[in-house]
Amino acid sequence: MKRSFRFQLAARFTGMMTAVLVSVALLSYLSIRETLDRQINATLVNVASIQAASVTEAPSGEMKIREWEVTPSEAASIRDLSRYTQVWSAEGSSLLRTRYLTEDLPLDTTALLAANGGETVRVGQEFQGGPIRSLYYPLGRFGSPHEPHVLQVAAPLDARDRTLRRLALLLSVITLVTAAGAFAGSWWLAATAVRPVKEIIGQAEEIRAGTLERRLTATTDTLEADRLIQVLNTMLERLDAAFEAQRRFIADASHELRSPLTAMRGELELARRRERNPEEYRDVIDSALEEVDRLSRTTGDLLTLARSDAGVMQLRIKHVNVDQCAARVVDRMRTLANSLGVVIALDAQGGAPVYADPDLIERLIQNLIENAIKFTPKGGSVTVHVDRRNDDVEIDVLDSGPGLPSTDLERIFERFHRVDESRTRAHDGSGSGLGLTIVRTIAHLHHGDVSAANRPEGGALFRVRLPVTPEANLTSRGQDEGHSQSTK
Repeated sequence: MKRSFRFQLAARFTGMMTAVLVSVALLSYLSIRETLDRQINATLVNVASIQAASVTEAPSGEMKIREWEVTPSEAASIRDLSRYTQVWSAEGSSLLRTRYLTEDLPLDTTALLAANGGETVRVGQEFQGGPIRSLYYPLGRFGSPHEPHVLQVAAPLDARDRTLRRLALLLSVITLVTAAGAFAGSWWLAATAVRPVKEIIGQAEEIRAGTLERRLTATTDTLEADRLIQVLNTMLERLDAAFEAQRRFIADASHELRSPLTAMRGELELARRRERNPEEYRDVIDSALEEVDRLSRTTGDLLTLARSDAGVMQLRIKHVNVDQCAARVVDRMRTLANSLGVVIALDAQGGAPVYADPDLIERLIQNLIENAIKFTPKGGSVTVHVDRRNDDVEIDVLDSGPGLPSTDLERIFERFHRVDESRTRAHDGSGSGLGLTIVRTIAHLHHGDVSAANRPEGGALFRVRLPVTPEANLTSRGQDEGHSQSTK
């Protein structure tokens, strides 16, 4: 089950703090318990040493315990401070005990046997319903008359246990209160941290396809939140630009497809109004075929761009000589150029091989030549240059037309962008407006680039650079480029 970031942050911080507090409390408890035990043990040894000296001090061998100078009732009232003393024989018989003991101390026969052997032994026992700690001290150390005697000194542990219980309770309360405080503090801190995120989420949820121009304006006091807002606003700008480009593309495509259909419908309806002679019907059919050709070119160009955008255009990479590709295209276009009074020439230096898709390279060159012929007046010329420059192959298409307006140099490769119609040849107003866009797409698929400029002597210059790249590398790069097109 998923939890909110605020809850997870508070819970994890509280858990970490609780673990630290429990560790500190446990170490403190063990340390204090060890200190109390050392003090009790030291006291037992001191008392045993004093009492052993007292018991064995009589030259006659008579044993006597040094008593507390208090009454029995006073001794009972200060039971927690009492030290019990008793002397045992090697057989476990009670020989002597302090007068404040109303009954014998519990005897541990194993400890008694070890003490008879000269060891000092400590054991835990129960006496009168409470815990005690006993020290078995061998009296044989004070002379042979006392070798069979063992001194037992015992101390009650009630005070020590009460102290430890109170300490455990105090540490538990401190741990719980601190953990609760940590949870409350981290909950508040998490609320402060996620407040900008909630604002961002609220504003982002209000953004729809028709409101992509809006931007996020949440107030933050952290660099991470500012960075998040900046990244999201940048993404919104890209989405807005993409949606706007898509809307323009759809509108332009609809217009380009509707225009030939409208023209064909008008001519066919006009032909049906009355009977016409075969020559007139032939003219209508020829006109309709021209519109069909225009419609076919437009839909073909749209399909090419759509496949490129979707990243499904596969390059058929081969070792291609660009000179030969340009020569074939020039031969195909020469008939059209001659019919329009335009001279077309090829200037190829030779030795311009690249790894590329030959069909796409020829289409790139053809689109550039068609565009050049479109803007070249009768009697003008179009020249195609192909040359190798360092690690690139350059394809230049020059025309002697009116050139490009400075405002169009940056937008000339946009979809359906057209320059001033007055600068276009009247015969070729049927272009789809996608030719140069396809040129740029093909160049990018081959990891190249294309640019446009005006020639000093007049006319326009379009230059394509294609890298001379090994086949395997270009294949992967071309496919990656095709995929990246789909993300733009």
